[in-house]
Amino acid sequence: MDQVKSSALLLGAHVSIAGGVEQAFARAEAIAATAIQIFTRNASRWQAKPLTQETISAFHAARQQSPVQYVAVHDSYLINLASPDERLRSKSIAAFLDEMQRCAQLGIEDLVMHPGAHVGQGSAAGLKTLVGSFRSIFAAAPEQVRVLVENTAGQGSCLGARFEELAEIFSRLPQGNFGVCFDSCHAFAAGYDLATAEGYAATMAEFERLIGLKQLRLFHLNDSKKPLGARVDRHDHVGKGKIGPAGFLALMRDPRFAALPKIIETPGGENHCHDLENLAFLRGLVDA
Repeated sequence: MDQVKSSALLLGAHVSIAGGVEQAFARAEAIAATAIQIFTRNASRWQAKPLTQETISAFHAARQQSPVQYVAVHDSYLINLASPDERLRSKSIAAFLDEMQRCAQLGIEDLVMHPGAHVGQGSAAGLKTLVGSFRSIFAAAPEQVRVLVENTAGQGSCLGARFEELAEIFSRLPQGNFGVCFDSCHAFAAGYDLATAEGYAATMAEFERLIGLKQLRLFHLNDSKKPLGARVDRHDHVGKGKIGPAGFLALMRDPRFAALPKIIETPGGENHCHDLENLAFLRGLVDA
């Protein structure tokens, strides 16, 4: 397969919705993004005002006029669908259903989420709780919204650091509309060596064996401030952390993923300076 050119990439960043969700597209244009990730609400609060028809219409109009071809939403950081606390779990289910409904209203297909934390009950019990939460959610969820489960660094009691756990979630929920959001920083911190072409190839072979590459729908391209297997989630600018340029070169030039959207999640900097630098670096890997 011929190497894709950077001009054809679905590439961008997580952008702010300050001033309204429709403002995300102007920020995307400032960094020449063709793919973006947003929140649809304050990610650090449980309560959120419903989307008004005026807001929904403004979002659709701005998207129609934008060169952005792909939009994903990331859910609230407060949600923990694996929580052993029944009150918190119920609150999380309601909040996640609200996130899915907001995606449906805005016409956004993909909702990225972390599998949650077992908070001391153990991984097996945590996965069982998570699967039960998902069963409740999919019984009431809008069908057009796909849930992208993001691999984690395994910090604390967080689930989803190993591909085996993601595979188990999907195998136990055949009725779920699922995909995977693959975060490079999280995978590296969880012990998957992405720092070399060989390590990248081995990681993707393991992913294919356990989950299947067809489940991959989105990449979060973040470098890691922490070393391999540290199980600490600390994003660094692409090519400047412990993963380094070689791993990102292998990923960006992998023809299997040429058409998949790729998003950076590092601080944008003043006047988007860091976003512009990171995206230029990634485009350069493709065109070099």
